[in-house]
Amino acid sequence: MTQGTPQQSHEMYGVPPEPLAVPVPEARTPEAAAPKKPGRDRYLDLLRSIALVRVVAYHLFGWAWLTVLFPSMGVMFALAGSLMARSLKRPAWGVIRGRVRRLLPPLWVFSAVVLTLLFAGGWNPTKNTEDGPVWALLELFNYIVPIGAPPFPWSIGSQSGLLEDTWAVQAAGVLWYLRAYLWFVIASPLLLWAFRRAPWPTLLAPLALTAVVGTGVVTIPGETGNAVTDFAVYGGCWVLGFAHQEGLLARIPRYVAVSASSLVMAFGLWWASNHLGPDGWDLNDIPLAQATWSFGFVVILLIYSPSWQELPGRLAKWDRLITLSNNRAVTIYLWHNLLIMATVPILDLLYSLPFMENERAVAALDSTYLIWMFFLVWPLIALAVLAVGWVEDLAAQRSPRLWPDGSQRRKSREPKRRRHA
Repeated sequence: MTQGTPQQSHEMYGVPPEPLAVPVPEARTPEAAAPKKPGRDRYLDLLRSIALVRVVAYHLFGWAWLTVLFPSMGVMFALAGSLMARSLKRPAWGVIRGRVRRLLPPLWVFSAVVLTLLFAGGWNPTKNTEDGPVWALLELFNYIVPIGAPPFPWSIGSQSGLLEDTWAVQAAGVLWYLRAYLWFVIASPLLLWAFRRAPWPTLLAPLALTAVVGTGVVTIPGETGNAVTDFAVYGGCWVLGFAHQEGLLARIPRYVAVSASSLVMAFGLWWASNHLGPDGWDLNDIPLAQATWSFGFVVILLIYSPSWQELPGRLAKWDRLITLSNNRAVTIYLWHNLLIMATVPILDLLYSLPFMENERAVAALDSTYLIWMFFLVWPLIALAVLAVGWVEDLAAQRSPRLWPDGSQRRKSREPKRRRHA
C-alpha cells in the first residue's frame, strides 16, 4: 500500500452537507427562466460521492494519475463553498457557529480513538519534538479544534503489529482538510463580501497567491506554510462555489468558460511536467499545477451542472448509496485511512488457510492484494457508519440515524394503499 505524508495526502471529503439549493442564474433560454424547486441538487451530491470514492482509491493504490483524472479536493471545496454562499443569506455568526458545530463532534470521536491508541502504544508528545513540553501539550488542542496541525509520532509500534508502524501518520494526515475547511468557513463572510463587490479579482486572487507561496518565490516554513499553501491552492475552488451559487458562471457563455478553463488546465499540466515531484504526476506535490488544474476542472463541472432534482436513468439505482455517502461524508473521510490499514491483518489471515500452502495460491493473493483491500475496506466503512456515523446527526441537531440512505423518507412519501375489504 502506498503511504504518503500528511502534506502529500491532500485528499478528502467533505463536511456533511445541508440541502444544496439549485442556484437560479440569469436564464439562457425562456424555458430556463421557470422557477426551480428548492431542495438537494443531486448532481452535486453525485460529484461529492465520486470524490469520496476517488479519495479512498487514491490513498489505497497511490496512483498519481488519479489526481489528474478527478481532482477530488478541488471539487469538494467548490461544493462546500457553494453551500456556504447559500447559507450566508442568514446572519454570518450563526452560520459559522453551525458549521463548526457540525464539524467538531465527529472529529472528537475520531480523535478519542486515535489518541487512546497512541497513548496505549506508549507515545509521549513531549518527547522527540523540537517544541517545548508545554507547547507540545498545547498542540494536542488541534485534535479538539483543528486550527493547526495535530502532533503525532512518525513511527509507533512495530511493522509486525496489527497496524503498521506508520499508522499514526496515515490517521492524522487526513486532518489537514478539516483545518482548511475551518479556516475557509471563518473567512467566508469576508470572501463573499469581496466577491460580490469585485468578483473576478476575488476569484483569481488565490491562483496568484499560489504562484507566490506554492512555487518557492516566497517560502513560509513549517505548518504555517502548509496551511497558507492549502488555503491558496483550494481558495479558487471555494470561491468558484460562490460563483456557482450567485449565478456568475451561468452568465458566461459556455464556449468562453470552457475555452478559458482548458487553457488554465493546460498551463497546469505544462507546469506539472516541468516540476514533477517524488511521485511523478501526483498534483498534490505540485501546488500551482493542483490549483490551476482543479480550478479549470471545477469550472467545467459547474458550467455544465444540470441541477438534477432526482438522479436520471441508470444513475437512479445508485440513489441510496449517494444519499448515504453525502449524509456520512465526514465519517467516511475521517476513518477511511485507518480502515484501509485494518484490512491488512484481516487479509493476512488468508495465508494461514490450508489451500494457501500452494505457492501459486500465495502468488495469486500477493498479486491481487491491493484489489482485495479495496473491496474489503467498504464493508469496514459501512461498519464505521453504523458505529459512529450517527454522531453527525447529533452534530447537526437531528435525531440519530444508523443508515441514512433516504429509504425511510421515500417510504413516508409513498401513498398508503387501502387494504381490500
